[in-house]
Formats: sequence, structure tokens, C-alpha cells
Amino acid sequence: MFTVSNSLSFARIPLAFVFMLENPYLRFVAVILAMVTDSIDGYLARRNHAVSRLGIFLDPLTDKFFVYFALAVLFSEGKLALWQMISMVSRDICLCLYGFWMVLMGRWHRMVIQSVRWGKVTTALQFVVLFGLIFGVSFSWVTFGIFMMMGVLVFWELLKLSKRAVPI
Repeated sequence: MFTVSNSLSFARIPLAFVFMLENPYLRFVAVILAMVTDSIDGYLARRNHAVSRLGIFLDPLTDKFFVYFALAVLFSEGKLALWQMISMVSRDICLCLYGFWMVLMGRWHRMVIQSVRWGKVTTALQFVVLFGLIFGVSFSWVTFGIFMMMGVLVFWELLKLSKRAVPI
């Protein structure tokens, strides 16, 4: 189902390719547009009663594609170390661990698939760090430690939600 909100989500894919251009101002604009589209796509879907299964998966998928692509480019340019890049995606690593944990524990039917507070905070911090990296700001290990801590908080929050989830 192609809706305005899904189109806004899809727009983040070509925005990621702007990172192939070594122009910090174009990259800055790409991050701003990615943030704006990420902020309003879900809102528009709910307001227009156009929430769809496609949109539920498309929004986070295109967010991750944008961030991962940008991080890969910055890593290839030497603006980001491997450990820093891994820490910035630790939330997603913890999401995978949550999925594996639920399957191993035989509770996959109680698995919660929804956005959580710490996931949103992580996305916001990823965008802030991207802004800095675009313009050559270096961040201390504390910043990347915060990413890892937020990954753990996402895992914990999802576990708490899954305990309250009603099996389908």
C-alpha cells in the first residue's frame, strides 16, 4: 500500500546515497530530511488512518538503512572507528538478542514488536552524532558507551513489555 507516509519512509533510501558525496552541507541536509521524514511519517499514517503492515516495517527498516549506510561511508572515510560504529548500532544488536532470547525461551509468541522509548532516544542520538561526524567533531568514548547502555535499556524495556503481552 503506497501512502504519503510510506512514500516519506521510502524517501530515506535515496537520502542515504547523498553520503557518497563528500560535501558536508549536502550530508547535513540529508540528515535533516531523514529526521523530518522519520518524525512525520508515522504521525501522518495515524492521522490519516493509513497505518499499514508495510508502513510498520518500512519505517524502521528505512531508518536503519539510512543510518547504517551513513555510518558505513563515514567508517570507510576513517571518520569512525569500527568499535564506535558497532556501539552506535548496539540497540539493533540488542533487538536481535531479544528476538533470539524469546525464541530460545519458547516465548516468541509473546514477542513485542513496537517502538520503545529508549529506541527513540537512540535514534535521536544517532542523528546528533551523525551531525557532528559530518563536520569533523570527535566524540569521547562516553558517547559511545551511552549507545551501548541504551541498547541494554531497549532489551530490558522489551522484556518488560513481553511479560505483559497477551499471547495471540
